[in-house]
Amino acid sequence: MDHSGHGMTMDLPPFTLGRGLEWSADPFFLIACLAGLALYGWGVVRLVRRGDKWPVGRTVAFAIGVLSIMLVMCTQLNDYGMVMFSVHMVQHMVISMVSPILILLGAPITLALRALPTAGRGRRGPRELLLMFLHSHYMRIVTHPAFTIPLFIASLYGLYFTPLFDFLMGSKPGHIAMMVHFLAVGLVFFWPIMGVDPGPHRPGYLMRMLELFAGMPFHAFFGIALMMASEPMVETFKNPPASLGIEALSDQNAAGGIAWAFSEIPSVLVLVALLFQWYASDQRQAKREDRAADRNGDKELEAYNAYLSSLHARGN
Repeated sequence: MDHSGHGMTMDLPPFTLGRGLEWSADPFFLIACLAGLALYGWGVVRLVRRGDKWPVGRTVAFAIGVLSIMLVMCTQLNDYGMVMFSVHMVQHMVISMVSPILILLGAPITLALRALPTAGRGRRGPRELLLMFLHSHYMRIVTHPAFTIPLFIASLYGLYFTPLFDFLMGSKPGHIAMMVHFLAVGLVFFWPIMGVDPGPHRPGYLMRMLELFAGMPFHAFFGIALMMASEPMVETFKNPPASLGIEALSDQNAAGGIAWAFSEIPSVLVLVALLFQWYASDQRQAKREDRAADRNGDKELEAYNAYLSSLHARGN
C-alpha cells in the first residue's frame, strides 16, 4: 500500500488508540511546534526578568494548544489519518478547532508586543513590523466575519466534496499545506470571537456569540451528510488497506459523527470563555468607575444630594 502522504510503503495494523499515539514525527510540524514553544518561553522569561507579570493560565493554554498540534501531527495518528477518514477527521477537528482556541487564549501577540524591544525613533524592528501587520488593511479583511465565516464553511464543503482534497492528500507538501490551512482558518475564525490579543475587529460580546453560532449549523450539517451518506464520498478513503480491517462507508460514517460532535464541544468551550471574559470585563469597568468616583469626590452623588436638598427646601 502506497502511503502517498509520507511517500512510503507500509501496511498499518488495525487501529488502536495505543498504536495511534506512538511517536511518528512529521519534521515540519515538530520543528514549528518546538520553535513556537521556545519563542513563547523566551517572551515569558523576558517579562519575568524585568519584573513584569504574565498570567500562568495563558502560558498553560498556549503550551497545551501547541502540544495538541504535536499530538495529531507527530504521532501515528498522522499515519493512520492518511488512510482512515475517521482518524483524519480527528486531526482536522483538533487542529482547526481545539488548537486555535487554546493558542488564542495564550495571547501570543500580546506577549510579543510586551516582550519585543522597541526599535527606536525612525526605525522598524520586529515589534514595529508586527504592529504594522496588525493594523494593515489585509488583517481587517481576513478577520472580518464576512470573510471568516464563509472561509470556515468553504474549508469543509469546498475541500472534501471536490477533487482538491484528493490532490492535496496525494503528496506530503500538499498534506502539510492542508493542515496549515486548517490551523490558519481556525485562528482567524476564533480570534475576533474570543481571542485575548488585540485585533482589527473586536465586536461586543453578544455579536461575538452570534458570530460563533453562525458557522456551527453548517459544520453540524457537514457531519450529518457524511453520517447519512450511502456510499463513500471521498476518493482518498474509498479503498482502505486490507490490513486495517475496516469498511470505507462505516469509517466515513464515524468521521461524520466526529465532525458533528466537534461542532458542539468547542462551541460550548468558547461560549464559556466568552461569558467569563464578559464578566471579567464588567468587573474591570466597575472598578474603573469606582476609581473615577473616588478621584472626583463622587460628584454625581453630591449633585444628586444637593438636588434632593433643594426639593426639600422648596417643600418647606
